[in-house]
Amino acid sequence: MNLPTSESAWARPRTVLLLLALWLMATMGARPLLLPDEGRYANVARSMLASNGGDGLVPLLNGLPFFHKPPLLYWLDMLTMSVVGVHQFSARFAPFVGAWVMGAALFMAVRRWHGAAAARATLMVLATCPFFFIGGQYANLDMLVGGLITATVLAFARAVDDSARSLRWMLAAWALAATSVLAKGLIGFVLPALVIAPWLLAQRRWRDLLWLLHPLGLLFFLALALPWFALMQLRYPGFFDYFIMEQHFRRFAQASFNNVHPAWFYVAVLPLLTLPWSGWLPASVMKLTSTWRTFSASDRSRWGLWAWWWVAVIGFFSLPSSKLVGYALPALAPWCAVLGVAVAASRSKLKNAWASAWAWTLAFAVFACLGLVFLLTSAATTAALKIKPPTSSKAVAAVLAAQIKPGDRVVFVDEMFYDLPFYAGLKQPPIVASNWADPNVPLRDNWRKELFDAARFDPARGRELLWPLGQLNTLTCAEAAVWFVLKDASATQMSQVPNAVGVVTQGDVRLMRAPGRACLGSAPSPSQGKGRDGGQSAKYKPTLPNDFTPPCRARLGWQAQTASQARRTRLESPAKPPALSLQGEGAIQPVRP
Repeated sequence: MNLPTSESAWARPRTVLLLLALWLMATMGARPLLLPDEGRYANVARSMLASNGGDGLVPLLNGLPFFHKPPLLYWLDMLTMSVVGVHQFSARFAPFVGAWVMGAALFMAVRRWHGAAAARATLMVLATCPFFFIGGQYANLDMLVGGLITATVLAFARAVDDSARSLRWMLAAWALAATSVLAKGLIGFVLPALVIAPWLLAQRRWRDLLWLLHPLGLLFFLALALPWFALMQLRYPGFFDYFIMEQHFRRFAQASFNNVHPAWFYVAVLPLLTLPWSGWLPASVMKLTSTWRTFSASDRSRWGLWAWWWVAVIGFFSLPSSKLVGYALPALAPWCAVLGVAVAASRSKLKNAWASAWAWTLAFAVFACLGLVFLLTSAATTAALKIKPPTSSKAVAAVLAAQIKPGDRVVFVDEMFYDLPFYAGLKQPPIVASNWADPNVPLRDNWRKELFDAARFDPARGRELLWPLGQLNTLTCAEAAVWFVLKDASATQMSQVPNAVGVVTQGDVRLMRAPGRACLGSAPSPSQGKGRDGGQSAKYKPTLPNDFTPPCRARLGWQAQTASQARRTRLESPAKPPALSLQGEGAIQPVRP
């Protein structure tokens, strides 16, 4: 059912895809990083790039190994930061890649199957959906994995689209599946399989399905996807259990995570997120039902792919109780393909009421996309509309960056300000003070659990960075000053810190400074050297009473270990960091009630 088209220079594929890239990049660096996701992932990439002692393979959250997700997003952002510098634009390069890949793969597939006019209309619908546009400049993993899964599904379909199967497209599909796995784990392979396998079996094309499992393709997939996971398991023997079992299977099955929603959540949310184009769905359904009998077998097969693809993805993510909006992004391509063909058909009919409706819809969609970016950028606008402004520590970070001295340390008080190290350019990870003895810390899906889990892979470093909230006063036992970042709710904790004064306040975020001091029983003893993160700065070394032992060691089950013992352990086995363990020396063992 190829639609008639006449391509001008502006309508050629290369030009169209270049315009898509420019559209996505136009406002990519306009707004501050949003918390927690954007601040977290941007600073992980920055920390990996700044770590001279690292090899760029281990994701670092506040200086600790962070294995919630694989490294592809961080690698892409690191690449951009190394070329154009560390700022908001480069921190969003990975989602831009995912969005562009999704748009390019969908455009080329629709162009082949439904014609050039339908392809341009589909890409126009996709590019101006607020869900897609904002997702393409939101620094988390959802758009990257959504774009790669889209390209994987379409590459597998293309490999068996003709009677003469394409080995090149089959290998490309497995390569894309490998990058999908490196973007977000097993879901990068499971979802494409869930879409392609039933689609082929429903058509009794089991020979095509078996051919897609060609040994050459499987070996190509393993050669690309497996090395990083194998290396992490060798370095951290508990990696497999944590990343595969806990972050995939237990997380999928449990109801203890955040964002619990009913089973129908995505069915209701996706049309809202794709307004105003979702208003074309009735026209698309009418178009499809009125012409179904005229379709060839191949046309029906392709429409069946769009429909089953949407059902498979939405159905899969509707099973667990925890649901995030971004999980629906792999279903966006088939949704927009159905809408785009209806828009293309209306544009070819200039004699009815639909003739100009698409133009008005397009104008409204563009306005909605740009308006959302402006809304997230302008604090004055959010205040005028009485909307809670996005949380950001950018202003506080600017003050800190201007006043902090070499050797000073930064402490987060019972809160994780993910974006502050990114904007302040901190060379050492902050100390995070909280109630780490709480037995519920490893059970609640929040920032404390993230840091707690990360410290399981490097207990020695965890002892340095995770501090008991009730011992804030000991952190100033040094010559250098200490900067405390906190929210209003934690202000009472600062009464234990001598001579702490406020420096600046941004919303409910406070920056305070306390000078170093000599503590009873010991003299100040700062040591100059190269920080663990590779920054040329003075090491922070608090001078504590001789009999002082951080309570977090006993409360969390850390066994006390002197600095000389820790250094000797690292020197004797530099290539084998402490393994993840719930028991044994150096392991974090929460005290159970």
